[in-house]
Amino acid sequence: MKKLLIVTLFITVALVYMKSINESIVIIPENSLRFRLIANSPSLEDTVIKNEVKVKIEKDIATLLKESNSINESRKILSNNLNIIEDKVEDALKDYNLDFEVNFGENYFPRKEYKGVVYEEGLYESLVITLGNGKGENWWCVLFPPLCFLESSDDTSDVEYQFFISSIINHFK
Repeated sequence: MKKLLIVTLFITVALVYMKSINESIVIIPENSLRFRLIANSPSLEDTVIKNEVKVKIEKDIATLLKESNSINESRKILSNNLNIIEDKVEDALKDYNLDFEVNFGENYFPRKEYKGVVYEEGLYESLVITLGNGKGENWWCVLFPPLCFLESSDDTSDVEYQFFISSIINHFK
């Protein structure tokens, strides 16, 4: 009886683990809008600047796209608000002597791995903000569907986690 319980427990744990892995894999749809922010250089200072720009404009872009229900609507919103995005980037860079470029259209993305899925290099419809020479590390996400803003707004503080195995063991005590 103990062997059967142990085998059943092992299989259950394995299935729960495999299910959690499958749920964490995010597939970026072919028909999506990406966002890429490229640092001036790989230096620590330029990486910090890139992160500051990201933090300052991320919320504004999320607000612009908040009511969008389609990729076409998101395209229109971004196209009509490029000047606002440029103003936000310029404001974020006001303390630095750094040029930038904002480009919305077909842009090159290097090969990337995101949550266990590999995305090949190529041209993707995207909003790209290049700081200075654009030779540094980049940060990227998906604007539509809004995967990057869902991740950054996930609030798990009210979630109560219970270890599955301990609940089974406590049940049989």
